[in-house]
Amino acid sequence: MSKVTFKPGTMLNPVPVVMVSCGNSEKQNIITIAWTGIINSDPPMTYVSIRKSRYSHEIISESKEFVINLVSKNLAFQTDYCGVKSGKDIDKFKEQKLTPIMGNNVKCPMIKESPVNIECKVKDIIEYPSHDMFVAEITAVHADESLIDENGKLQLEKANLIAYSHGEYFELKNNPIGKFGYSVMKPKTKKRIAKEKRLERKK
Repeated sequence: MSKVTFKPGTMLNPVPVVMVSCGNSEKQNIITIAWTGIINSDPPMTYVSIRKSRYSHEIISESKEFVINLVSKNLAFQTDYCGVKSGKDIDKFKEQKLTPIMGNNVKCPMIKESPVNIECKVKDIIEYPSHDMFVAEITAVHADESLIDENGKLQLEKANLIAYSHGEYFELKNNPIGKFGYSVMKPKTKKRIAKEKRLERKK
């Protein structure tokens, strides 16, 4: 099959879409971010890349902290709104009826309606021509109780998370095609897992 070649561009897709909350009770804001990810496991480190002209860039540069709020399908409208409107002009929490709640380690609010909130403290700012990358350590993670099973396991597949791909939002449907390492799994293990799934479906 032949390929069509494009000029260099930001074509890595899909990417996570999150609402990043920042500031404090006097100057708080939410910005929608698709350029984020994990960059280290011990200590857990993440990043958000923000255009220099954005209102949240100024806030996070001053406070050196933010919260990554994962978003569900139910928050898709609010997520899009917070990516289009500027916090210089409006209170996005108020306009979108989102509830600010306090975390453990940062002064900026978390979004109560988000299924998972990740508190972050900035450790480094890497400057690029259009965006700056705020590299941060994850200091706490909060999840809705409804996502925790009887064994204390976080069931993110039940959070109805969404992703962003080439200008559109997509829901991540609960239809797994395999766990990490399934390509080298022993036949005996495959049978055991299949049996467990059958029993789970019968419940």
